[in-house]
This record gives sequence, structure tokens and C-alpha cells, in this order.
Amino acid sequence: MNVTAIALPPKFKLNIDLTDEQFFQLCQNNRDLRFERTAKAELIVMAPTGSDTGNCNFDVAVELGIWNKQTKLGKGFDSSSGFKLPNGAERSPDVSWIKQERWDALTPEEQKKFAPICPDFVVEIRSASDSLKDLQEKMQEYIDNGARLGWLLDRKNQRVEIYRPHGDVEILENPETLSGEDVLPGFILDLKPIL
Repeated sequence: MNVTAIALPPKFKLNIDLTDEQFFQLCQNNRDLRFERTAKAELIVMAPTGSDTGNCNFDVAVELGIWNKQTKLGKGFDSSSGFKLPNGAERSPDVSWIKQERWDALTPEEQKKFAPICPDFVVEIRSASDSLKDLQEKMQEYIDNGARLGWLLDRKNQRVEIYRPHGDVEILENPETLSGEDVLPGFILDLKPIL
């Protein structure tokens, strides 16, 4: 029997009607792929990131983790963590953080699956195959659903877009550091090894 390989783009959308439990099981059964769902229930299938982008995700997560371990103010998450946003979308930011009181308000069952909460802080790191427009829309979606601070790290253009509620997006060209502001008090990210 001949099997024909199908070449798929690095990211694509499917319209498949899945319950929350079916979506969770799909993700659990296919750990080599990354899945998200839009608020319109479109299934987004993505290949794992390249090693270089994965290393940048790791560097940001480590720095946030060190800060969080010292302050004990919340819970940090990597890109394999999914969250069900208030608008119904299920998203997995590259790096995210939730204030401890908000995390503790979830039931243990909610914490085990895709927690029904929007992180307070989100980071998306643009890889070579990522559409800037799609990432900008995703960042705005986080803010619209309750995120208090978001960073879009655009390594390709060596710039950062900072998202906050009730304000315009702030664009910084090749900054050396970023501040966690009042969301992550005292957190400073050194961007030299990342951008």
C-alpha cells in the first residue's frame, strides 16, 4: 500500500466541532503538535517551534521563574499550558503568569485542565513562520479578556510591542530591558540575549 505524504503549512485552521473535553483529549493524545481554539471554535494546529525560538521561550520563562520563586506572588506557565479565556478561546501563550489569589480561586479540577482564566501577564515570541498580524490580534485578545500586561517580542524586527488595558500599544525599538511594571513588581527582563 502506498502512503502519500501531505505537506501542510506550519500553522493552519480547521472547523471541527469539539467539546471542551474532546479538545483537551486531542491535545493530550497529540503532544507533538500544539493546538489552540479561537473564540469561533476554529481549531488551530501548529508545529512545535524551532530550537532557536524555543530557547528564547526558555530564557524568558527562566527569568520569570526566578523572579516568581523569590517573590512568591503567583504561578508561571510555559507554552505547553492552555487557558480557556472568557470569550471561549483556548490559548497557550509562550510564557504567562497568574497572580496567586486568582489561581487559588480556581478549583483543583479547573487547575488540572485548561484553566478557565486569562493570565495576568502574557508573552508571545515571534518565530520565523509567525504572522505578525495574527500575533498582534492574539495579544489584543488577551488584553480584551483580562490580561493586565502583554509583551510581543518581535525578534525579526528587533522590537517589542507592549499591551496594556485601556491604552495604545507601545512599540519599543531594540530595547535592552523590559519592566514588569505594577503587574510583576521588580521584574526586569534583560533582552540582549533574546532580541
